[in-house]
Amino acid sequence: MSLENLLNHRCNIYHIQEGRASPGYGLAASPSFSYPDEPDIAGQLCHFGVKPLNITVIQTAPANMMDAKTKLTLPIGTDVRIHDKIVDLATGIEYTAEQPVNVRNHHIFVHIKKVEDQKAL
Repeated sequence: MSLENLLNHRCNIYHIQEGRASPGYGLAASPSFSYPDEPDIAGQLCHFGVKPLNITVIQTAPANMMDAKTKLTLPIGTDVRIHDKIVDLATGIEYTAEQPVNVRNHHIFVHIKKVEDQKAL
């Protein structure tokens, strides 16, 4: 099986941006981080791992917190960085990228993490 046949999903990649913002009340500006409205890379071919590496559900009030980590495979040369926001175009679920790994100049994999409130079905 070739890598092109494995990459059966699409995602958007947003690079984190650093800025300076003041919280108001005469306080000095401090670093702030945000993602742009438009993706830096739109419609990137990728493959989201079928089985999450680990899932943790923490009971809190009023909603439960779900912490999931999975593996994302990308073609070599994709500009993905630590702390990038990755959006699965099929589901709309947002993930945060950990440190990308170049696998023998053949492809890139990166563990991606999702932390969000668990919604009722």
